[in-house]
Amino acid sequence: MAETSIISLKENTANPAPLGLLAFGMTTVLLNFKNAGLIEMSPMILGMGIFYGGLAQVIAGIIEAKKNNTFGLTAFTSYGFFWLTLVALILIPKFGWMPAPTDASMAAYLGMWGVFTLLLFFGTLKLNRALQLVFGTLTILFFLLAAEHAGCEGLGHFAGYEGILCGLLAIYTGIAQVLNELYGRVVLPIGPVS
Repeated sequence: MAETSIISLKENTANPAPLGLLAFGMTTVLLNFKNAGLIEMSPMILGMGIFYGGLAQVIAGIIEAKKNNTFGLTAFTSYGFFWLTLVALILIPKFGWMPAPTDASMAAYLGMWGVFTLLLFFGTLKLNRALQLVFGTLTILFFLLAAEHAGCEGLGHFAGYEGILCGLLAIYTGIAQVLNELYGRVVLPIGPVS
């Protein structure tokens, strides 16, 4: 009689969430420095949008798929492509391929991202407080920016400061995950996991 062997595979893929959170957070802070009127639009922001906010988050999302994390896959991949589409909306008119988006179309674009983020926020209620704050402030940011493009002038600078807060919360959450894992204890709290 043949002997049966059982092979068990250990998951050894690193946690991609800190990469995704840091890519999102740093890019969000820099863009919102511009929205708050602290710096000008520059290739630095566009480069961050393509490579760190965009590609790094897509990579993090793909790794989340390997870890069987549907929420992480959906969030990081979607926001990575958000950054890539935002850069495209800025660059396509500069190349003369199409006119710049109207305020109405930008309000619709940002409003849809606000709805999407609000729906993901409900998913964070099963996660930790830090992610709830990131997704909560991001939902507010998208709706503020959509409202500005819909005719509520003057919201841009306020939205910029709110976006800086959102980005800093994402940076904190990403670094907390790195340090907590590295030290094997809570160095930076992220709140209880539901």
